[in-house]
Amino acid sequence: MNKRKTFVWLVLLVVGITKISAQDPQFSQFYASPLYLNPALTGSIKCPRLTLNYRNQWPALGSTYVTYIASYDQFVKAVEGSLGGYIYQDIQGDGAITSTNVSGIYNYTFTLDRRSSINIAFQATYIQKRLNWDFIFPDMIHPLYGPIYPTAEVNVPTTESKGHFDFSTGFIYSRQSFFGGVAVHHITQPTESFRSNDDAVLPRKYTVHAGFNIPLSGRGIKKGDLLLSPNLLFQQQRDFQQMNWGLYLSRKGIVGGIWFRQNLTFHYDSFIMLLGYLKEKYKIAYSYDLTISALKNQTLGAHEISFSMNFPCKQKKQKFRTISCPSF
Repeated sequence: MNKRKTFVWLVLLVVGITKISAQDPQFSQFYASPLYLNPALTGSIKCPRLTLNYRNQWPALGSTYVTYIASYDQFVKAVEGSLGGYIYQDIQGDGAITSTNVSGIYNYTFTLDRRSSINIAFQATYIQKRLNWDFIFPDMIHPLYGPIYPTAEVNVPTTESKGHFDFSTGFIYSRQSFFGGVAVHHITQPTESFRSNDDAVLPRKYTVHAGFNIPLSGRGIKKGDLLLSPNLLFQQQRDFQQMNWGLYLSRKGIVGGIWFRQNLTFHYDSFIMLLGYLKEKYKIAYSYDLTISALKNQTLGAHEISFSMNFPCKQKKQKFRTISCPSF
């Protein structure tokens, strides 16, 4: 039964790659993977930072969509900007299709005044897609006993791979507790087809995000101990449009978040719940996507875990402003 399911998913994935445009994997903990969200967030805390992310989407269907990403970034005085990079692997259809991306990013900060700054970044990426042909063909399946027959297919390769370069850019404006950014990924729209089909391009992805931090105070609460952070995030990739809106609430290292993911074509898609713990040197969080669309009984949502480690660095006075964006 599992092999039949793998076959069905593989057919759908191959058709998606060869005949329609693909879409990027996404994380619900948007700011816990800052370089992936917007390259202009590279070096946003100045000191060296290592970040790890894991996402398992639709676990009820098996290992259908599993994504890993590891990133590193820091401010480098020698280049008058920030350098960073990440490597991520996206596994689809229980290994039927695997995408591996290796990215390098340069981000420059323009200081406007004591309270505001602009960041502009450029990103270069090498993408390799691998198609695994080790699956069950329809003519191998017996209606009662499953895959027991040899296939009549000939010259079936074990694996196929395709690699190409890709380029992206990002922009962020930050002023005290407010920030807003725009990112454009896949500027050159490279082709991803395994069959030299020029129509199977990786479409540009446009991201617009903004938010601000509101310090709260009250009886027994010092100003700044309790922080409320409303945020909006909009993404479009070809005809697919999606709005994410929600807020974070943090106090003494404990962070809670609530988000709604809204597909502008099919209305509400997911309700996202997050719980995280934040310290000066590290942060960790877990989030769950509760599917509220028609797929809620078939997918079991999505699980996501993030971990970030901040390393110490010399705090010399210089014209550099950190971006006060959310932690997760």
